[in-house]
Amino acid sequence: MASHRRPSASGFDRGARITLLSAAAATAAAALGTAPAGADPSGGPAATRAQVDRLYEQAEKATEQYNEAGERADELRAQVDRARDRAARGQEAINRMRDTLGSVAGAQYRSGGVDPALALLLSGDPDTYLERAAVLDRLGDREATVLRDLGRAQRRLGQERSEAARKLAELEHTRTALARHKRTVEAKLATAERLLASLPAAERAAYDRASRSGRGVPDLSGGAGPSSARAAAAVAAAQSAVGKPYVWGANGPSGFDCSGLTQWSYAQAGVGLPRTSQAQRYAGQQVPLSQARPGDLVTYRSDASHVAMYVGNGQVVHAPYPGAAVRYDPVGMMPIASVTRP
Repeated sequence: MASHRRPSASGFDRGARITLLSAAAATAAAALGTAPAGADPSGGPAATRAQVDRLYEQAEKATEQYNEAGERADELRAQVDRARDRAARGQEAINRMRDTLGSVAGAQYRSGGVDPALALLLSGDPDTYLERAAVLDRLGDREATVLRDLGRAQRRLGQERSEAARKLAELEHTRTALARHKRTVEAKLATAERLLASLPAAERAAYDRASRSGRGVPDLSGGAGPSSARAAAAVAAAQSAVGKPYVWGANGPSGFDCSGLTQWSYAQAGVGLPRTSQAQRYAGQQVPLSQARPGDLVTYRSDASHVAMYVGNGQVVHAPYPGAAVRYDPVGMMPIASVTRP
């Protein structure tokens, strides 16, 4: 999302979890509070363009944090569903065990009375009586086994319910972080738009022309071909997206952010990639830039906050930033962090 005319090196760790996501959001919000509301009259159009570039870069970092929080939310939703399913199945098992013991109690009643141990079991907590050997002595082997199984099942059910509650609380925390990142991105992009609107018409037109550069198809005939059929399919998918708009938080097919484009392109080749650029950096074998082949992922800046796909002959395809559609650019457009072959 950041402008690719000016190199940058900023820090963000992919491994951050929920607490760090919240802290990052607070930091981004604080940075936003110092962002200019309009062009700097003392710096002129050049300073305004630099401010816009910085805002786009900051918004891209926040977008990757948003993507990470979204991916975590998806994982947690699945975990909550599984925990609830296990709890439901555990309750069904307990109900069946109680039915079995209830049948025994009914038979005893019809034959002259209910064993006191069973009466106590069916009306309360069996764990209390498991601790008393005298109770087990009054039950048959089958009933004693069911009683032990029931106690274990009830303990497991309590654990499953506790796990589901914990995951649900973490999910709600993640949703809060997600909304915070969204507000940060939207505010930074709105500020960048106001700054661009403050530029003289000629300066704004020049900036727009620069944003639209690289849409033509460069000569990609030089160098080695893709490393595999899957890489070739991913390259073809990425090239088919050229001209589609940058949409923050999107992974296709009608719009993309940087990591959304590479994830979608490889998905068309049947390969699953992580959602964020930082995770994609490690989603395969890292190779030297001199050995890059079409389909390799190129991450930029020391924090790997931007990613593109190498397509050959020194060119990449990527989703740059708002207002600039998916396009071709030179591989060296920014400081390179790594080249990864999925």
